Amino acid sequence: MLTTPALNYNLLAPILIVLGGALLGVLVEGFIGKAYRARIQIVIALASIAAALGWVISIHNVTSQSAAVDSVSIDGGGLFMQGAILALAFVALLFFTQNDHFAPQASALPGSVEEAEAIRAGVQMTEIYPLVLFAVSGMLLFPVAHDLITLFVALEVLSIPLYIITGLARRRRLLSQEAALKYFLLGAYSSAFFLFGGAFLYGFSGSLSLGVIRTAAATPGSNHIFLFLGVLFMSVGLLFKVGAVPFHSWTPDVYQGAPTPVTGFMAACTKVAAFGAMFRIFIVGFGAIQTDWRPLFVGVAIVTMAGGAIAAIVQRDVKRTLAYSSITHAGFLLAGVIALSKAGLTSMMFYLVAYGFATIGAFGIVTLVRDSTGEVNDLNRWAGLGKKSPGIATAFALFLMSFGGIPLTAGFIAKFSIFTAAYASGNIAIVVVGVLSSAIALFFYLRVVLIMFFKEPTDETVTVAVPSFLVSTGIVICFAITLVLGVYPNLLFNLANTMTTLVP
Repeated sequence: MLTTPALNYNLLAPILIVLGGALLGVLVEGFIGKAYRARIQIVIALASIAAALGWVISIHNVTSQSAAVDSVSIDGGGLFMQGAILALAFVALLFFTQNDHFAPQASALPGSVEEAEAIRAGVQMTEIYPLVLFAVSGMLLFPVAHDLITLFVALEVLSIPLYIITGLARRRRLLSQEAALKYFLLGAYSSAFFLFGGAFLYGFSGSLSLGVIRTAAATPGSNHIFLFLGVLFMSVGLLFKVGAVPFHSWTPDVYQGAPTPVTGFMAACTKVAAFGAMFRIFIVGFGAIQTDWRPLFVGVAIVTMAGGAIAAIVQRDVKRTLAYSSITHAGFLLAGVIALSKAGLTSMMFYLVAYGFATIGAFGIVTLVRDSTGEVNDLNRWAGLGKKSPGIATAFALFLMSFGGIPLTAGFIAKFSIFTAAYASGNIAIVVVGVLSSAIALFFYLRVVLIMFFKEPTDETVTVAVPSFLVSTGIVICFAITLVLGVYPNLLFNLANTMTTLVP
C-alpha cells in the first residue's frame, strides 16, 4: 500500500525558507522592473538567509531521524553545519552588492564612452541572487541527508547553480566562461562517480540508507567487494567537491575565473557542506570498515597538504594563490575526518567556521584593489598597498595570518585543535606533514604581507576602491570573528563540542 510520507516541516523549515526565497527571486526577475530589481533581490536573499538562520537556532537542541521519512537526519552536527553555512552565506552576500563585478567593461559596448558607461551601469545581473539561494538550499540538505538518493539530489542542487554563477563575470568574460565550462565538465564526471558508487552500495546492502549500509558492512562474512567499490567511487565525488589532490585541478582556474564575490562564497560555504556530508557518510555509513579506507584518506590528506602549499609558492596571481591555499586547508580538514572521533568533528566544525570567515573577508578585499580596467590580481602590483590603504591592508594581513596559523587568530586555534585530534587518533604522519606544510604556506602568506607593507608602490594606477556600507560591514564582521575566535575560542569551541552528535 502507498502511504503518505511523514514530513516534519518544523525541522525542514530552514531549507524550505531558503528555497522559498529563491523561488520568490525568480518571480521578481520575471515581473519587477530593472529599476527596483536589484534592491528587492538583495533584501529577499538576506532576509531568507537570516530567517533560516534564526530557525536553525530555535531548533538547535532537536534530534530526529525522521524529518523526511528516513532520508534526513536532524542532529547537533547537522544543525551546526547548517548554521555555519547560513552565517557564511549571509556575509558573502554582502559582497555581491558590488554589482560592477557582473557588468561588462565599457570598452566592450558600442557607442561613445559616456554612452557605454551608462549602459554598463544599468546592467544588473540580479539573477545571481536566486541562484545563490538555490545553491544554499542544496548545501543545507547535503550535511543532513541520510540516504544515497537524497545525498545525490543535494549534491546536484548545490552544484548546478555554482556552475552557472561561475560564468557570470563580465569583465573577464572569456576567462569566466572557460572556468565555468571546466567546472561543469569535471563536476559532471565527479557526480557520475558519486552516483556510480551509490549504485555499488545499493547492490551491496539492498538499501539506500546509510544506517542499513553500516549494519550490512558490520555483518561478518559478507562480501565487501561492492562495498569497497562504492566507498571508492563516492570518495571521488566528495574529494572533488572539497578540492583535494588529485581531484583539485579545477580549483585554481575556477577561483581565478569566477567573479570574486562568487569565489569567496564558493570557497567557504561549499567546504562546510561537503565536509559535513563527508563526516556523516564515513562515520554513519562506513565506520565499520574504517581500517580499509583510512589509509587511503591519510595518503590523500598528506598529498593535499603538501601539494597545495608547494604549488602556492610559485603563484603570482592573488586569487590563484588563495586557491592553492584552500587546497592545503582541505588537507588539514581531512585530518578531522580521518580522526573519526568527537574531538575530530569538534575541531573540524571550528576550523570550517574560522576558515570560512577569513576566506570571505580575504576575497572581499581582493574586490577592492583595482585600476581603470577592474580588479588587479597581480601580486607585484600590490606593492605599497599598506601606504595607500592601511586599514584594508591590515585586514588582509590578518586573514593571511589566520590562514597561516599565527597565534591570536582563529586559524591558530583551528589548526592546533585539528592536529591534536589527529595525533590522538594515532595519525602522527598527518601531524608532521601538516606542520611542515603550514610552515611552507606561511612563507607565501608573509610574502604578500611584505609586498603590501615593506615595498614602495611601483604602479600608481592601482587604487583601493572605497567600499560600500554593506561591503564594509562584511569586512568588519570577518575581521572581528577572525580576531575574537583567536583570543576567545571557547565562544565557538564549546558550542561545537556540545553539538557533535550524529544520528546513527
